[in-house]
Amino acid sequence: MKHGLSALLVIGLVCLAGCSPTSAPTGAPAPSTTSSTAPTPQGTLSVVAGLYPYAYLAEALGGDHVVVTNLTKPGAEPHDLELTTQQVASIGSASLVIYEATLQPAVDAAITQTTPAHELDVTSVIKLVEREAPGSTGTIPDPHVWLDPVHMQTLAQAITAQLKQIDPANAADYDANLDAVNTTLADINYQYSMGLAQCERQAFITTHEAFGYLADRYHLTQIPISGVSPDAEPSPERIAEIQSIATKDGITTIFFETLVSPALAQSIANDLNLATDILDPLEGITDQSRGTDYPSVMSSNLTALKKANGCA
Repeated sequence: MKHGLSALLVIGLVCLAGCSPTSAPTGAPAPSTTSSTAPTPQGTLSVVAGLYPYAYLAEALGGDHVVVTNLTKPGAEPHDLELTTQQVASIGSASLVIYEATLQPAVDAAITQTTPAHELDVTSVIKLVEREAPGSTGTIPDPHVWLDPVHMQTLAQAITAQLKQIDPANAADYDANLDAVNTTLADINYQYSMGLAQCERQAFITTHEAFGYLADRYHLTQIPISGVSPDAEPSPERIAEIQSIATKDGITTIFFETLVSPALAQSIANDLNLATDILDPLEGITDQSRGTDYPSVMSSNLTALKKANGCA
């Protein structure tokens, strides 16, 4: 196979990671990465979140009434999170823990061990979709629900209900914050719906199968090089299949992530004379992110998709 030789050479060199963490809606302060040993100011709730998107919502919805701790540091891999003794203790003493079952097994174990006063499992609010792993006959639950702003609105309502239950004296403030967050998320949904309504193509290729919920919402077709797990490496057969699909579907761009080596994406793109670009799974905010918070990075992702897919 003439096309693909350079891509095959880099399989063993590339580690497809894909996830990172911390920030807030437009006009709100970035979620705190407060140390778990720092005291919570009197009169505020301590909220612990497993990763950035949930810390973003907690900070935006709680406002001055919460101190948010994001368990996943910026630039780290949420799927592989290991907790310190202090972090485990912070989970046990938290007013509210927001997490996604099975996404971060260390958090699941800590919750079982410490039994915090209040917890919100994202999967109890949003049903995960099973995705077929490329190159296999099995499926795996897709955890990346936060890339659908409509799902984020559903989760925002659930978090607000928890905050009001824990702190009913400030219920009016939480409701007002929810209105602001819903306005921001509804605007993101509108921009995506309009921006992706008329495109030359609906398919896009990305290294990590993180954008299924976004694709489902806006009638796109995600073509992942690897699977839902960021540690999965594609087989030579999968790379050859990707190259064939790219040629057949008129793909212009191979997407990769800021925290992942672009070597494989660039190799496949070079073989086919295609462009590369960033599509951020928004598992964290770093200096390399194309934005400072959830709304701005989602906007950057939309710009990249519109350019790649020839959208009006």
